[in-house]
Amino acid sequence: MTPFKITTILVLALTLASCANTIRGIGRDVNDSANAVGDAVAGN
Repeated sequence: MTPFKITTILVLALTLASCANTIRGIGRDVNDSANAVGDAVAGN
């Protein structure tokens, strides 16, 4: 493999890993927001 291919694969792998963490974090934020709204509506 050429150094260019290795570098490209590493960059893509790191990019995908960082996107997965961001998407997971957004999911948690949305879930927490939904819980807060539900608590507010329920009067807790």
